[in-house]
Amino acid sequence: METTLVSTKTKWSIDQAHSVIGFKIRHLMISNVKGSFTSFDANILTTLKDFSTAEIDLWIDASSIITGDINRDEHLKSADFFDVQNHKQITFTSLTIGKPDENGNHEIWGKLTMRGITKNVKLNAQFGGIIVDPWKNEKAGFTITGTIKRSNWGLVWNKAIESGGLMVSDEVLISCEVELTNTNPKDL
Repeated sequence: METTLVSTKTKWSIDQAHSVIGFKIRHLMISNVKGSFTSFDANILTTLKDFSTAEIDLWIDASSIITGDINRDEHLKSADFFDVQNHKQITFTSLTIGKPDENGNHEIWGKLTMRGITKNVKLNAQFGGIIVDPWKNEKAGFTITGTIKRSNWGLVWNKAIESGGLMVSDEVLISCEVELTNTNPKDL
C-alpha cells in the first residue's frame, strides 16, 4: 500500500496593500523622522499554522525608501547611507522564533544584512491573530518592532550640531505592520 505524504508546511505571502516596513530615527536630538520602504517581499513557511516554526526570508528594495522629503530620500540612497547603487537589497533571514508568551508575542532572532554587512538581531512580533476575510483568504497579522544601531552596518554619516550632540541618532526603531495571506488554499 502506498502512503501519500501530506505537506505540513504552510506558505504565507505578504499582503503588500496592508503591510508597512517602517522605521523611526531621532533627528537633531529633539524630534523623530519616520520612513518606510515601499517595495518588499518574503518567503514565509510555517509548520501548519504555528508561527513559532516560521522560516522567514525577507528582502527589501533599499531604493524604495521614502521619508516624505525627496532630497533626504536621495541622500539616504547615496553612499553616505544605504549605497543603493552597490547594495540593492536589505535582507532578513530568521534563525529562531521563540514560543509565544501569554499575550501572543514572539521573539524573532535572525540575520539582518545591509550594505553587505550581516549582523544578528532580535525583533519582537506581536501576533494579531488569524482570520478568513470575506473573499475566503486566510490572513494572519503581526506588529514587528525592534531597535538596531545603524553604525553596526556602516551607516555612520552624521554631523555635529552647535548645541551639542549629533544630527541623527545611531539608534533606529523598526516598526512594521505585516499582514500575511495563506497561499495554500487547501489548508483552509
